[in-house]
Amino acid sequence: MTVKIRNAGRKCCFGLALALSLVPAAGAQGTTEATFKTKCAGCHGADGGANTPAAKALGVHDFQSPDVQKETDAEFTDIIVKGKNKMPKYADKLKDSEIKDLVGYVRTLGKKK
Repeated sequence: MTVKIRNAGRKCCFGLALALSLVPAAGAQGTTEATFKTKCAGCHGADGGANTPAAKALGVHDFQSPDVQKETDAEFTDIIVKGKNKMPKYADKLKDSEIKDLVGYVRTLGKKK
């Protein structure tokens, strides 16, 4: 009986640990999406498709296009950090971790097309 209780306790602890490990990931995704909406969506559009008046006026790239998705993570990071053409730099506005998360988020936008 004691062995059964101990095993049940272990399974419960494992399940709880697994569930708790997923919470920060979900929170991080929500934070990254919010960052995208406040910093990027004004020009690139909420879906990254560059279908906004600002995107058309500025010649903004469509994050969903295969050509943009061919860019490496390092290239995306460099563009976000230093800016490019009419895009402003975000080195002094975003943390390295936020930039890394945005690159990952842009990758998900490419899968929507």
